Formats: sequence, structure tokens, C-alpha cells
Amino acid sequence: MADKAKLTIAALLLAAGLVGYYLLSEQALVLRVLVVVAGIAAGAAVAWMTEPGRTFTAFAREAVVEVKKVVWPNRKETVQTTAAVFAFVVVMAVFLWISDKTLEWVLYDLVLGWKKT
Repeated sequence: MADKAKLTIAALLLAAGLVGYYLLSEQALVLRVLVVVAGIAAGAAVAWMTEPGRTFTAFAREAVVEVKKVVWPNRKETVQTTAAVFAFVVVMAVFLWISDKTLEWVLYDLVLGWKKT
């Protein structure tokens, strides 16, 4: 129950930051943006104190560890893979164009007898 109350307070702080942005429409943009950032920071701080917040933080840390384990392709591999994808797209486009024109010829010229002039 306490976590729900904290999450509600966090949402209200976030909303207060957004409302403050519009209420301070006469003020400088920097001040308005700072109010939004403060609302987001305060809401995040309160949400972090809840059990779901701590679970999310642990998940985010584990995700960073997993991303560091990924073997990213080098420039040559990236260029080769991109070229293969483009070549496949061109081949498929030509195949679909030929299929379309063949079906058009079969249906309009042979089946229906609508000769194009």
C-alpha cells in the first residue's frame, strides 16, 4: 500500500512539473524547462524509493551488463551486411515488378481481352 502511495506522489510531482511549465508561461523558457526537469527528477526520486523502482533499477543495471557483453560488428561487417540487404531489396523489387506485369498481362490481355492501345 505504501508503494502505491509513493507512486501516486511521484506521478503528482511529474504532473506538477508539467503544470508549472504552463503556469509560468510569462517567465523565461529556461525557468520553465527547469521546473519540468525538477518535477521529473522529484518524481523519479520518489518512484526510486518504491519496490518497483528498485526492481527497475536492478533490471537496468543488468541490462547494461548484458549490452557490454555484445560483440558489435566492425565497419566492414556493417557495410557488407547493409549491401546484402540492399541487394536483396532490389532483387525482390524486380521480382515483384515482373510478377505484377505478368499478372496484368494475363488478366487484362488474355482473360478479359482488354488490349491496351
